[in-house]
Amino acid sequence: MQRSTPQSSPRIDLTRLGPIIAEFKGKKGAVIPILQKTQDMYGYLPREALRLIAKETRVPLQQLFGVATFYAQFRLTQRGRNLLRVCDGTACHVSGAPKAIEALTENLGIKPGETTSDFKYTFEIVYCLGSCGLAPVALLNDKVLGRLAPDTLVRDLQKLP
Repeated sequence: MQRSTPQSSPRIDLTRLGPIIAEFKGKKGAVIPILQKTQDMYGYLPREALRLIAKETRVPLQQLFGVATFYAQFRLTQRGRNLLRVCDGTACHVSGAPKAIEALTENLGIKPGETTSDFKYTFEIVYCLGSCGLAPVALLNDKVLGRLAPDTLVRDLQKLP
């Protein structure tokens, strides 16, 4: 599998932005709610959407990018259908998380922080999932996976749609 690039994203329907922009038209402090609703709709903040928002709200595009890159809640690239977060905090690290990270990197063909080109997986490293007793631990979508064995984790991923 290969890494995603912004150019590999499918075309987006910008007409869906109309109601969001209309809802906040002329309101002060509307940038963050507009970006939040846009991301909720598309799953990320497509460049084309940011350009349209800038045009319609008369907020400079650079300012929108500034907000989108400042706050960790916003994403400028599309995530995969399956989000895998592997903990590499202290308990998980000493319990074998680096081996799971290595196996995933090799099997998925992407590094942490990247998405496969087919948008099936996004792979991230986090530093605490609050489940140290299950170390090493990962979160696959909304499911906690504890006591990770790298080969089992890779097999479980291959079963996903």
